[in-house]
Amino acid sequence: MNRAVLEDLTTEECVDLLAAHGVGRIAINDDGWPVVFPVNYRMVDRGRHRWIAIRTRADGALDHPQARVALQIDGIDPVRHVGWSVLARGILHAVDERASDFAERFDPTPWAPDRDSWLVIEPIRITGRRIPGPQPEWAFSVRAYL
Repeated sequence: MNRAVLEDLTTEECVDLLAAHGVGRIAINDDGWPVVFPVNYRMVDRGRHRWIAIRTRADGALDHPQARVALQIDGIDPVRHVGWSVLARGILHAVDERASDFAERFDPTPWAPDRDSWLVIEPIRITGRRIPGPQPEWAFSVRAYL
């Protein structure tokens, strides 16, 4: 078997993966320490404007508007040794869902109770990588048939 090589994903491939999924991990700096929380999210793509909408608890650990954050999602197949990872880095903003009709348009239906506050990540950079897995080598020599 040949060794697999990491491949960079395009921004559009990353956005497509973000749009196709709804659970990730958000990293935020809390008191000088990085902390990571699982979140439900929804990718909101309006052409030139992209946001990642999440619901959280008011005054919760994520309620830090203007914070620099990162959201990561992954897809992993441990049997075939293939997978991908997308990382969106950006600024966290509070949203007034009453003023923007937000809840009706972008509700990611949180799994945890009491998540009635909206935040969006305005991505500054979205990157990703894929490991396609090793390619099997041909088991027979072509020279044996010539």
